[in-house]
Amino acid sequence: MITGENYIGFQKSSEGAITFKTFNPQLNIENDTVFSEANLKEINQAVCLATDAFRTFQNTSGTQKAKFLNAIADEILELGDELIETYCSETGLPEGRAKGERGRTIFQLRSFAELVKEGSWVEATIDTAIPDRQPLPKSDIRKMMVPIGPVVVFGASNFPLAYSTAGGDTAAALAAGCPVIVKSHPMHAGTGELVASAIIKAAKETGMPNGVFSNLNSSGIDVGVQLVKHPDVKAVGFTGSIKAGRALYDLASHRKEPIPVFAEMGSVNPVVILPNALKTKGNVLAKTYANSITLGTGQFCTNPGLLLGIKSEVLDDFIENLSEEIIKIEPSCMLHPNIIGSYETNKENLLNQDRLNVVSQYDADVNINYARQAIATASGSAFLENPAFHKEVFGPFSIIVQCENEEQLEQVISKLDGQLTGTLIADNDEASNYNKVISALQNRVGRIIFNGVPTGVEVCPSMVHGGPYPASTDSRFTAVGVNSIKRWVRPFSYQDWPNSLLPDELKNENPLDISRTVNNKLTKDKLN
Repeated sequence: MITGENYIGFQKSSEGAITFKTFNPQLNIENDTVFSEANLKEINQAVCLATDAFRTFQNTSGTQKAKFLNAIADEILELGDELIETYCSETGLPEGRAKGERGRTIFQLRSFAELVKEGSWVEATIDTAIPDRQPLPKSDIRKMMVPIGPVVVFGASNFPLAYSTAGGDTAAALAAGCPVIVKSHPMHAGTGELVASAIIKAAKETGMPNGVFSNLNSSGIDVGVQLVKHPDVKAVGFTGSIKAGRALYDLASHRKEPIPVFAEMGSVNPVVILPNALKTKGNVLAKTYANSITLGTGQFCTNPGLLLGIKSEVLDDFIENLSEEIIKIEPSCMLHPNIIGSYETNKENLLNQDRLNVVSQYDADVNINYARQAIATASGSAFLENPAFHKEVFGPFSIIVQCENEEQLEQVISKLDGQLTGTLIADNDEASNYNKVISALQNRVGRIIFNGVPTGVEVCPSMVHGGPYPASTDSRFTAVGVNSIKRWVRPFSYQDWPNSLLPDELKNENPLDISRTVNNKLTKDKLN
């Protein structure tokens, strides 16, 4: 049952004076539940509990953390239809999308459970002593990853489950041994509260400390600002706009003790379409990319907002085919009136720029809060001269850039901001002739797709969901997959410590039977 209250550790609380409701964009009405925004007292209580919980939780075994994470997954499934119905009523997204995202959330939690149960993720490294080394003896030094402390996670507007309350950031931080305080997204606060109740129930069932998780409601930015500024918060996870992510990053950087903000932000996800590929499969590509641009009403961070090609008749044909295919697709509902308002404003501002031509736009009547898709085109020189063309329009919109030649194509790619993804559409024997273009693309993105679409992010260890700024604030890390746990840990060394006092991961007998690097050799062997 949704109450509209905050979870301050294991207790519910609604002491704040500010209240708000979520919105059903399909029906264009407010939902019934009144949510209470957390006040400063409740924020401080949540952080204090998380700080106390960290003292215990940081030393919780991988087996126990795995039980906790699996219990969260079980409890989310137990929420049943109420969770799916709430999700749909707060987002306008269809039931299939809700169930798919729930499945992804469950998979992420169970993946992290397997990771910490096995245990080798801590990257245990041992260099044994050489007491008779000349001219100086060598100490025994042992290193492993340790959790950094309480983490604040901001719920994402476009993924109420997979990138929010129990999403990838939260699952990774809990797996690392860090308590989590979620700043729930106001657009799906009911969905967030239901998932928070599942996490709290799982925490109690598996004996986790009070404060290992809290969920705070917020109608604006104040709660998030106070959380990031709190001296006992040690890191932040964020998925959203460049403007908001950069504001949090700057706020964290100016603290007395600066802390990392791992923000995944805007991206236009350039798609490079080479000439031979257009000749052989231009019609298929037009249909494929019409569907990709409009998938989820263009509300994916990997939406293909920029298509790049070299001027030719086959590119002209592709533009014509894409223009025809995209208006065949029925528009769909955006997440909130504010989001479609921003989409229409940003789209119109861009379409009013000089040297940008609209080639296709859905013009028929649509339901309220439904987005009209559009395609525009510009020359390579116009794109290079106008930075406005480089910016993301969050929604079903894409620009096709017609470059004069390969050299200008490479130049356009090199001038792009950092991106989450890049895509190369090419015949197999064609790609090898464009090494400079591929190299330029690699330098601007976190992941390159070959002959596919960027929409869709597989949850697996080899996935990189991040990229050079502003795609993310630290391109060395991924926000998806089990390796995202590395954001919430730091390396720590023990020097000349007695074996009995070392953590199990570093003891001579290797009681956890994990893989360790011992004197530069990866092994599970015990030390003599």
